Amino acid sequence: MHLVFDIFQGIGIAAAIGIRPFLPSVAAGALAAAGIELDFSHTSYSFLQSLPFLLVMVIGTVLLVTMSRGAWATQLERGPVAISLAVLSLGLGGLFFAASLVRGHHAGWPGWIGGVICAGIGLAAARPFLVRLRARLDEAAAAIGLPVISDGSALLMAVLSVVAPPLGLVALLLLLWLLFAGRGRGPQKYAGLRILR
Repeated sequence: MHLVFDIFQGIGIAAAIGIRPFLPSVAAGALAAAGIELDFSHTSYSFLQSLPFLLVMVIGTVLLVTMSRGAWATQLERGPVAISLAVLSLGLGGLFFAASLVRGHHAGWPGWIGGVICAGIGLAAARPFLVRLRARLDEAAAAIGLPVISDGSALLMAVLSVVAPPLGLVALLLLLWLLFAGRGRGPQKYAGLRILR
C-alpha cells in the first residue's frame, strides 16, 4: 500500500510541475523539509528539500510570475523560453517522482519515466488551455488572472497530492480530460468557420 501511495504522490507532484515548474517544487520541497508526508533525508534526492534548491525555486517562481505580467507573457507560450520551461518541467517532474519512490526504499528509475510522462501531460493540457484563456481576456485581466490560475492550481495540486496521495491520480485524470476536451474544440471551431463561408 505504501508503494501505491508513493506512486500516487509522485504522479500528482509531477503533473503539477508540468503546469508550472517552480511553485509546486517549492511546495513539495518545503513539505519534505518539514517532514509532512514526505522526507527525502538520507536519500540521493535530499537536495530537493535543501535551502539552496528551495531558494532557486522561489527565485524562479518570482521571475515566472513577473514575466507572466509583462511583454514576456507570450514568450512563455512559444519560442525558446517556452521550450526551456518545458524541458525544466519534465526534468523536475522526473526528479520528484523518482524521489517519492526512493524515499519509500523503491527503485527510482521508474519514477523518472513516470515523472516525465505525468509532467508532459500537465504541460500538454495546461498550455493550450492558458493560451485559449489569454485570448478571451483583456490584457489587464490576463496579467492578473493567468498567474493566479496557473500557479494557484499547480500549487494546490502539489500540496493535495502530498497530503492525500490518491488525489494525485484524480488530478492526472482531470488533466487528461482537459487535454482531450481541448483538442476536440479545435476541429469543432474550424468546422464552424467553414459553415460561415
